[in-house]
Amino acid sequence: MFVTVTAPSPARPVGEGAGAPAAPARRRRLRPQSLQPYLYVLPGVLFLILWTYSPLAQTFGLSFYDWNLLPTSPKTFVGTDNYAEVLALPELHTALLNTVVYIAAFFVFSLVLPIAIAMMSRQVTGRARTFYQALIFVPFLITPVATSAVWRWLLAEQGAFATVLAHFGVDMPNVFRDPNLAIWSIIVIVGWQMLGFGVLVVAAGFAGIAPEYAQAASLDGAGSGRIFRRITLPLLSPTLVFLSLMTILLAAQWTYPIIDLLTQGGPTNSTTNIYYLLYQFGFQNFDVGISSAAGVLFFVGFGVIAFIFLELQERLSFYDN
Repeated sequence: MFVTVTAPSPARPVGEGAGAPAAPARRRRLRPQSLQPYLYVLPGVLFLILWTYSPLAQTFGLSFYDWNLLPTSPKTFVGTDNYAEVLALPELHTALLNTVVYIAAFFVFSLVLPIAIAMMSRQVTGRARTFYQALIFVPFLITPVATSAVWRWLLAEQGAFATVLAHFGVDMPNVFRDPNLAIWSIIVIVGWQMLGFGVLVVAAGFAGIAPEYAQAASLDGAGSGRIFRRITLPLLSPTLVFLSLMTILLAAQWTYPIIDLLTQGGPTNSTTNIYYLLYQFGFQNFDVGISSAAGVLFFVGFGVIAFIFLELQERLSFYDN
C-alpha cells in the first residue's frame, strides 16, 4: 500500500490572497532625473560661494588682525580690539547719520515720486506711454562717471545753473564745497538716477492689478482718491515693500561712486557714508583690520534689517487671491 505525502506550502502573511506571490523587497535608488534641478543651480551656488561667502569669511577672519595690506608685513592678532575701536570712532557716527539721511531722502525718489509718475503715465495711451516711461528710465542707464561729469558742470560756480541764476541777481555757491549743500546735491543726483528704476517697478506693479476692482468700486460711487487709498495701494503693497527694502539695502551703495567722484566724502565728512568709510579705512589708511571689522558690523546690521523685512512682508503686503 502506497501513501502519497505532499509538502506543506510556505506560510503567507495575513491579508494576502491565496495565489498572490510574495512581493520582492524594493530598494530606493536615486534616479538621474532627481539630480537635474540641482545641476541647474550648481553654477550659481558655486559663484555665490566664490564671490560672496568666501570673501565674507576672509573679511571676518581679518577683522581680528592688525595688518596694513603689505604681503611682507606680518599680521598681528588683536582679538576684538578692532571692533571696539570702530565703534568708538566719530567718523563712524557721522557716516551712519549721513546714511540714514540718504535713505530717508531716497524714499521720496524710490516710492513717492515713482507712484505719482506711474499714475500719470497710466493716463497716456499707446506708444506714447512706452516712450514716456523709457524717457524717465534713461538716467538709470547712465554710468556714474558720465553722471558726475555732467552734474559737476551744471552745479559748478561758473556752471550752467550759476549762469542762469546770475541773470536774476542770485549768486550760486559751489555746492560741492559747501558742508550744508553738498549732501543735498548728492541726494538730488543719485535720486535723479534712481527715479527711473522706481517708476519701472511701480509700473509693473500697476500692470498686475486687475482694472475690474476700480470699475466695480466706481459703480458703487467711490471716487478716484478713495479707490487709490482702499484698493490700489493695498494691492500695490508687495511692490512697495520690495522697493523699501531695496532702498534701505542699496542706498549707500548707489551713492558711493558719486561721492567718490564729486566730493570724496567732504567737505568735513558731510557727504561720507558707510561704504565710502570702508574704502577710506581699507585703501586710504591701509588699515585692513578696522575696515574688516566695520564691514562685518555693517553686514550684520543690514542682515538684521533684511530679516525683519522678510518676516514682516506677509503682514505688510496684501495679495490678490
